[in-house]
Amino acid sequence: MKIPVDPASFSPAIAELYKLWIRSLRFEVHGDSSLLTRNQQAGKRQIIALWHGEIFCVTGFGWTLDLDLVTFVSQSKDGEVIARVIERLGHTTVRGSSTRGGVKALLRAKRIMDRENRAGVFTVDGPRGPRHKIKDGILFLAQRTDADVIPIRAYPRHRHVFEKSWDRFVVPFPFTRCPVYLGEPFRVTREKLTPEVMASERERLEQCMLSLGPEPMND
Repeated sequence: MKIPVDPASFSPAIAELYKLWIRSLRFEVHGDSSLLTRNQQAGKRQIIALWHGEIFCVTGFGWTLDLDLVTFVSQSKDGEVIARVIERLGHTTVRGSSTRGGVKALLRAKRIMDRENRAGVFTVDGPRGPRHKIKDGILFLAQRTDADVIPIRAYPRHRHVFEKSWDRFVVPFPFTRCPVYLGEPFRVTREKLTPEVMASERERLEQCMLSLGPEPMND
């Protein structure tokens, strides 16, 4: 008799392993990481922007800062596992993406940010790419919440890159150095987000992300 196993049941063990992995990394911060903490203490809205392929390192770095976050997670089965792991790290999740449930997720995230003073976290090219191409969601949310967008990138020195995945997902080797770069706060225009304005804002944020860090030409 085949006994079905729910992958999400392994989330407690995965979360503990992830914490141990992150604790082994030596984060080297370039930029003002204290800005994130100061903004949260002052009740100022902010959204952390990262590329999908750098989730492992950037999420871990955020955990070391002890911030209150609300993170977008897709409604897939894999997303259920990720959501439970993130919640065990002490953060809140909303389920939805640019391909499914996105509008409801954006509205729920806004309510959580307003009510619980949490910073948003957005994989700006997820969940399916194209890689390093900004989606509209973060721009809508940032304008609606009057939030600063804080671009963050991570460049672990020793890492494995899943070359065949659409996002070239990066997993750092334990105990490696991991430079983390925080960009200047990005403000979305107050203009109406027409298709033309949206395209311009996507390009502006995309260039901020791509130019951040020591390896922009290797993207």
